[in-house]
Amino acid sequence: MVLLYILLTVYIIAVNFYAYRFIREQRDSVDAGEPAAGDGKIFLSAILGGAVTLFASLLIMKYRRSSFVLMVFLPLLAVLNIFCFYLGYRSIWLFL
Repeated sequence: MVLLYILLTVYIIAVNFYAYRFIREQRDSVDAGEPAAGDGKIFLSAILGGAVTLFASLLIMKYRRSSFVLMVFLPLLAVLNIFCFYLGYRSIWLFL
């Protein structure tokens, strides 16, 4: 049972770390003059569990704050991610 908690925690940390690195690399590439990538990878990492980190990174780095889609859907996905993680930690004993 402890192993499942550890696996869920490592998954959450890994997805959020990837989300932060992705936004940072995308911002740096745009600053270097390369064309911006699409929003597909951003939404994929948000759906997988990194919405909180993505939204916070976008606000802190002051990057793509004018994108209406990101500023509306990332907080909604963040609430959904937090709720799913809560359910995962609360009901992990159901998987045994």
